[in-house]
Amino acid sequence: MRIAFWSVTRGAGEVAKKISKKIGGDVYTLKKFQTENTIQIDDFSEELEKNFNLYDGHIFIMATGIVIRKIAPLIKSKDIDPAVLVVDEGENFVISLISGHIGGANELAYKVAQSYSLTPIITTSSDITGKIAIDTLAQKLNCEMESLTKAKEITSLIVDNKNVDILLPKNVKIGESENSAGVVVVSNKKNIDIMRLYPKNLIVGIGCKRGTSKEELVKGLDTVMKKHNLAYESIKKIATVDIKANEIGIIELAKDLGRNLVIITREDIKKVEDDFIGSEFVKNQIGVGCVSEPCALLASNGNGNFLEQKYVYNGITISIYEEKFGDE
Repeated sequence: MRIAFWSVTRGAGEVAKKISKKIGGDVYTLKKFQTENTIQIDDFSEELEKNFNLYDGHIFIMATGIVIRKIAPLIKSKDIDPAVLVVDEGENFVISLISGHIGGANELAYKVAQSYSLTPIITTSSDITGKIAIDTLAQKLNCEMESLTKAKEITSLIVDNKNVDILLPKNVKIGESENSAGVVVVSNKKNIDIMRLYPKNLIVGIGCKRGTSKEELVKGLDTVMKKHNLAYESIKKIATVDIKANEIGIIELAKDLGRNLVIITREDIKKVEDDFIGSEFVKNQIGVGCVSEPCALLASNGNGNFLEQKYVYNGITISIYEEKFGDE
């Protein structure tokens, strides 16, 4: 988790430095204080706006009122905003301000409190009543939520002490069995609130000829995903070879899907390419005989299996590797 500390007084800067030594992070202080071992800035508001979305979490050593006014124009939604915490300059409290669940602010607040002997202030209803929120459950299971609105609705039922079941087939245990193809809910209720969680455990390896458009890549990927009845929400990473690192179509595909593009070197591919059926033509062109399969494998945690070994479409090769759900 990449963390930024922010301070606007000399004393706050020293507090930020102390905490950062315990948990790590970049410390921003005003240049006029000439605080050593920090990133010294001229304009707090300008630097915060520039860096707000570049960090996973922000810890402000200042009054909550200042923080709220400064971040108000920058925040968008709880599913994408970074964690925001506030620590008082007197070194008494650490407050989880926004993105408590998905952004990890609550967990980070506890971490700061434990490492620096502060009192954590957590105000989310599910946490203070000892219940688990759906977005927290999704985070713990490394799943993507079907709907943030549904997550709020189901969590409100939990907080209101209503019975909410998490249904899995009897033969499925997280981390020990394959994903279920379906779930049957038996109930005499006409309306039931149900929410889907998508495990992020699919690694997509891609190879293509130079200049392949994003649209063509989408057509190929759509075909493979539909063939295996797979959800795009479960794609964890897109992977390709280093010679394709600047291929616009692949870059745009990863960007549109909101997934990291992992670049695998040809030197690493050479270590495993004997396990796959390669092409002499491809090897003569780029130095390795196969791309999509080893890229998918090497970008994964290695604990799983291929759902699609190699699908070929109009100069494109696509492989899909499924990690065992629950293993990281």
